[in-house]
Amino acid sequence: MTLRPHRIAIAPSGFKESLSAARVAEAIATGVRRVVPDADLDLIPLVDGGEGTAEALALAGGGRLVPVTATGPVGDPVASHFALLGGGTTPGPLTAVVEMAAVAGLALVPPDRRHPGATTTYGVGELIRAALDAGARRILVGCGDSGTSDGGAGALQALGARLTDRHGRELRPGGGALHGLEHIDPSGLDPRLADTELLVACNPYNVLCGKRGVARVFGPQKGATPAEVELLSAGLERLAAVLTRDLLPAFAPPAGTPVDLRTAPGTGGSGGLGAGLASMGARLLPRYDVLLDGLDLDARLARADFVITAEGALDHQTVRGKIPAEVARRAQAAGVPVLVLAGTIGPGAQDVRAVGVDAYSAILPAPMTLVEAIGRSGEFLADASERAMRIMALGTRLAPVAPVAPVAPVAA
Repeated sequence: MTLRPHRIAIAPSGFKESLSAARVAEAIATGVRRVVPDADLDLIPLVDGGEGTAEALALAGGGRLVPVTATGPVGDPVASHFALLGGGTTPGPLTAVVEMAAVAGLALVPPDRRHPGATTTYGVGELIRAALDAGARRILVGCGDSGTSDGGAGALQALGARLTDRHGRELRPGGGALHGLEHIDPSGLDPRLADTELLVACNPYNVLCGKRGVARVFGPQKGATPAEVELLSAGLERLAAVLTRDLLPAFAPPAGTPVDLRTAPGTGGSGGLGAGLASMGARLLPRYDVLLDGLDLDARLARADFVITAEGALDHQTVRGKIPAEVARRAQAAGVPVLVLAGTIGPGAQDVRAVGVDAYSAILPAPMTLVEAIGRSGEFLADASERAMRIMALGTRLAPVAPVAPVAPVAA
């Protein structure tokens, strides 16, 4: 029982703390080929600003990764990196890609130290400094998969700003200290920032403050208790107020309205890193407008008979800017059906039908520990892809139900 060869676009995200987007795509392709060995597969691994972004853009743009040892989210040194694109051969300023997850991601926070009130983005500022040292004057910061909730305060400190309390003491690391912020002194900021174009690729659905503020939405995922969530929310409100008073005026454009650091789209990116960088004049951009540039994604999806995408968890947040929703939206515009494979399926997963997903399925074959699920995710993805293709093959063998002929009225 096989399917005729199909043109299948495989356009997944990575699985956090498990597989890169490229490895997810390869695992899905393995399962597909078990059923349709002659399938015409177009592998399009996608990134959303989180894990793997710097490497993916370096590969796509003919660049290279630059290794850097920087301060990790819990304060310990970590082996990190940023990307330089084009090797200086492309016109315009040298471009660097700083992936915040590579230095402050949740995967770098040990499970027993997941306290977002204490984790820091200091290493993100160190990577930006290293990119400046390498000659970059256009820096793209990818937001995603963060283990922090400090509003970018740590990054600002690493770049030379002083954040102090009412006694003039330097604020300790982490979002848990932000409620005590009194003043920000920008005089020590790296002067090269004034001549640098700073771009932030972020999810526009994520905002810093309010009912849908980043601490309330993502704090629990990073280990915050309900009480800690409220403390973090209050701290980010305080940070927005002080940034707006002390830092934003120095970087605001001479004409126009300065960005609202509390509620502007993307200010909540990576635990509020978007707001911290925006206070220095960074432009917050919808991540897919930046990260998918050059992939010709719409045309590649339109050429396919159907599309398979994937992510680690399919739930109510998927429709709020996650890769499967973006892929489905674009494929739907081309009239191409979409299947989503997910590590887990949670509440609200059914909402993805509204954005163009035709079917979805979990990859886990049985209950198991998280450690086992992560360790075998490639195997499970391949098997789940094979099962999906065999079901499709079965469906093509079922004869369509003949329409029931109308019954002629009986003459009286």
